[in-house]
Amino acid sequence: MKETVQHGVGYKSPLDEMTRTTPTCLWNDSAVLSELLYSIEHGGVGATCNPVIVLDVIKKEPHLWDERILALVKEMPQATEEEVGWRLVEEISSKRAESLRSIFDQQNGRNGRLSIQTDPHYYRSPKALLDQAQRFDGLAPNMIVKIPVTQAGIAAIEEATYRGVSINATVCFSLPQAIAVAEAVERGLKRREGEGKNISQMGSVCTIMAGRLDDWLKVVTEKRDVILDPGCLEWAGVAVIKKAYKIFRQRGYRIRLLCAAFRNHMQWSELIGGDLVISPPYRWQVRFNSSDVAVTSRIDEPVDAHIIHELISKFEDFRRAYNEDGLTVQEFDTFGPTVRTLRQFLEASHELAVRVRDMSLPNPDARL
Repeated sequence: MKETVQHGVGYKSPLDEMTRTTPTCLWNDSAVLSELLYSIEHGGVGATCNPVIVLDVIKKEPHLWDERILALVKEMPQATEEEVGWRLVEEISSKRAESLRSIFDQQNGRNGRLSIQTDPHYYRSPKALLDQAQRFDGLAPNMIVKIPVTQAGIAAIEEATYRGVSINATVCFSLPQAIAVAEAVERGLKRREGEGKNISQMGSVCTIMAGRLDDWLKVVTEKRDVILDPGCLEWAGVAVIKKAYKIFRQRGYRIRLLCAAFRNHMQWSELIGGDLVISPPYRWQVRFNSSDVAVTSRIDEPVDAHIIHELISKFEDFRRAYNEDGLTVQEFDTFGPTVRTLRQFLEASHELAVRVRDMSLPNPDARL
């Protein structure tokens, strides 16, 4: 039977209701201005940017950025196409951070941040990640810097935290990764506190890319001809986040979880009520706001035991993602979802460079 949802005076949307009546926060997985403003209208208090998103911004806002790309090419005469592309990432991130600055000031740094992604080429270098994180942190007061949860990334996360950089741990799909992030942030915070340094406006988050774990298990299902009850694979990422949330609360970690990579509504609806962040892209926000899903706290409702049993019994990589000791830090870099995501992020960086090339060195054949 469908739930009957009654709305009171002033009701705007399910996402707006969630942000007003529960601790769960909404961030926007987009830097397109119109999409960011839509999210803010419905309670959004954060946003993100990376090469994939920048390509989308350029496509949807050519009137704002095509001429700027050509200007950057002239301003940076010795720069590579990749360097011009990353300067564009910085400029778009800085510009969109302005739209969130008032929220940042009102909430003392807990929200109102723009997540900017470090170069995925640096995933093996703590120093390169740290250096870029510090540069990005200086672009605007309300930046939060994405660092991948690789072996090198864990080291960079601790040191960046110690140096006062709020981080968004990304390329993370498992409980072992999330706990390693939380512990690294705690070490960094305690080092700052021990030296009397301010942490009052730091607002780090640990992203779990729930849908990308689901995606990987679906690939395994196809490649290895696994048979299981329909629908179980839609719960894998949600199960990991719910377990991580419980552990984070028990241990008092000072970093919030963030759910990203949306594939179904449970990655929103099953997390409502948690003191965490959901960061769906614009199209998923529109879907959620058009739905009849009741805004009810479900964060403490466990995933059905049969679903957990199916996933644990049939997928080694779910066991690795769901159990605290399932992965060592040294294994983070070779975990299937990590490799797939890094490859996709690297390809997006290449595509951004190609876009710069097509504008700075247009194909002469096309003009004949």
